[in-house]
Amino acid sequence: MDIATDVIDRIHTTAGSHSRVMCIEIMGNKAGWLTLYSGIAGGADIILIPEHPYDIKKVAAAVERRAKAGKNFSILAVAEGALSVDEAKMKRKEWTAKRAEEGYTTATNRIAGQIQAMTGAETRICVPGHMQRGGSPSAYDRVLATQFGAYAAGLVADEHYGVTVAMVDRNVTANPLADVAGKTRGVPDDCAMLNVARSMGISLG
Repeated sequence: MDIATDVIDRIHTTAGSHSRVMCIEIMGNKAGWLTLYSGIAGGADIILIPEHPYDIKKVAAAVERRAKAGKNFSILAVAEGALSVDEAKMKRKEWTAKRAEEGYTTATNRIAGQIQAMTGAETRICVPGHMQRGGSPSAYDRVLATQFGAYAAGLVADEHYGVTVAMVDRNVTANPLADVAGKTRGVPDDCAMLNVARSMGISLG
């Protein structure tokens, strides 16, 4: 998240100086947590995540609203798994084939092309990709890993198996593997951070 936030933050310089719309593809094929949090932290103007299919007309309108307000650039944080409203009604094979037919390999490529065509604004793409997973852990990461390790060691000492260590409401605890294994925890409709984004004027498409 720190790296994704840093990328979004640094893009402001080029976006502003060149009057461009910048689409930054953030990791998140099935869940939009990383895109949502880094988008808010990095100052993105539009955030698109898999759990909330976007309407490209609304996205383009958000870009045009900023332009009319005298803001000469817009920054989009786009989860790699973002889907349009139309795609959300299709099966994966169908929308994958449709994208291939149209010549777009990713949602970000298509979104950038559509925005440029609909608004006339010069649009570019930035894909930090797997760099988001690299680098040194932050102090928070190190403390969290230590907390988890200590808790896990205690579980082993108590011969309490079949669980995974987790942070719930800032408390370290254990969840039964049967409750979480193989399940994706997406951003729910009532997520407080979605309301935070909306209150900041961020478009969610």
